[in-house]
Amino acid sequence: MKRIEALRVITERTPDLPVTATCAATSRELAAVADRDNHLYLLDAMGLTVSVGTGVALGIAGTKVSRSVVIDGDGSLLMNLGAAATAGYLAPDNLVILLLDNGVYASTAGIPTQAEKLDLGAIAESVRLKVLRAADTTELGNALQRTLAEPGPWFVHVRIEPGNEPGTPLLLIDPVVHADRFRRWLTDRIAA
Repeated sequence: MKRIEALRVITERTPDLPVTATCAATSRELAAVADRDNHLYLLDAMGLTVSVGTGVALGIAGTKVSRSVVIDGDGSLLMNLGAAATAGYLAPDNLVILLLDNGVYASTAGIPTQAEKLDLGAIAESVRLKVLRAADTTELGNALQRTLAEPGPWFVHVRIEPGNEPGTPLLLIDPVVHADRFRRWLTDRIAA
């Protein structure tokens, strides 16, 4: 499965949920699939996706917004493994972490990550996240359906192919304007 195929599955099932996406190619491809107000692209913030998504999960607890969805990559998660440990420690039951693991730093010429030899799903289990695994779009869709219906915190380890979608436009949105767009969208949903 290509990353963009996984992102299509994710966007189909999360039109009304806050989705925090890791930097670079993942954010660009997500915006190419669907640039929505509920998407928070963490441009230039590698390693912080799980931290931000966990904060969103804690912030929306007890509101009508049912889940905080995080899309991270293996390189980004490995940069800040402590974020996964914190998510497991705090254990927000409305947190869904989707790890798109291609085993490489896709934005830097495909340099291998430690995920080449380490099982990041097993690491997530060791910090008390509920782990599901997906290797194709059907498994990902089924995993997402479960994580959106049952209490978490969830960690879906999604194996994807290395490489970026050719022709994906750059994401040149001003981060301040973009963050404000997301904040307004989320504030409106919480207040509803």
